[in-house]
Amino acid sequence: MTTTVLICDDSRMARNQLARCLPPEWDVDIHFAEDGQHCLEVAAEVDPALIFLDLNMPEMDGYETLEEFRAQDFEYDVIVVSGDIQPDAQARVIGLGALNFIKKPVSKEKMLETLDLHGFYHAPDSAPETPQVERVVEQTDLNDQATFIDACQEITNVAMGRAGDSLARFLDVFVELPVPKVNLIEIGELIMALQFSEQESTVSSVCQGFIGPGISGEALLIFNDSSFSNIARLMKYKGKIDDSVELELLMDTANILVGACLQGISDQLDLSLSQGHPVVLGQHVQIADLLANDKPWNKTLSIEINYSIENESVDCDLLLLFTEDCIDTLKQRISYIV
Repeated sequence: MTTTVLICDDSRMARNQLARCLPPEWDVDIHFAEDGQHCLEVAAEVDPALIFLDLNMPEMDGYETLEEFRAQDFEYDVIVVSGDIQPDAQARVIGLGALNFIKKPVSKEKMLETLDLHGFYHAPDSAPETPQVERVVEQTDLNDQATFIDACQEITNVAMGRAGDSLARFLDVFVELPVPKVNLIEIGELIMALQFSEQESTVSSVCQGFIGPGISGEALLIFNDSSFSNIARLMKYKGKIDDSVELELLMDTANILVGACLQGISDQLDLSLSQGHPVVLGQHVQIADLLANDKPWNKTLSIEINYSIENESVDCDLLLLFTEDCIDTLKQRISYIV
């Protein structure tokens, strides 16, 4: 009997990865949705027996989708598949009715274990006599810029989740994760592409260079100055907050987010990235002034992640800038995944 499965994720790469992790001998009819609203529409048409649901999506995210299922009394079986691995995130989706949570990137072993646990699929006692063809959902050409950007965004999504989890555990908070913004742009256009929440406010920033096999670039943590008092309270700092204390808080936050995010990217691409010493770019300056320094390259792969903390006025941007010379290496590494 054919099982109808709906995979909801805004990334084509993620949809492909998840579909390939389904047991090849499992008789399934796979459908796809690109965000929560699309998921509601497709589910109404196909009545899926099982939905795989991402959390960080535009339009309607995974939490909102689960809430809508509950509001409309839809009794879909849902397994959340996400890069947001915070314990609170996992507890929240279970509380909203999800059967289980699987962290990205998904392994075939974990998929099989989860499907077996909930009775959707049981592996045969013996291997099938004829080899099974691996599922191919959508062709991916990394020379197509949109496909390449999508793949970079999905890799960042996983790395972002690890960094957010590290910060959440350090501060004992819930970190709200965005959809990463990825652009292949001219350096001169970078400031226009930034989505920092308060462009008119002053910021402070540190920069760390990174390098690996065929990879080089810079990581910038841009911290809204209005956030310092709140981050100090969360770090349980009791003294007077002056420039030196703010710099220490900035460095602590950068060490957590930059280190965890770059490690997450390294693990997925199977390479080692070495980090340079952090350098202060400026304190209490405008973003335009902060990014006015000329870079030794003309075009960059810019990845922006805006981290915020639930119920706290803490807002910071992590900006990863890869040199244009990295593009071919990144495509080669990503090709091993897709």
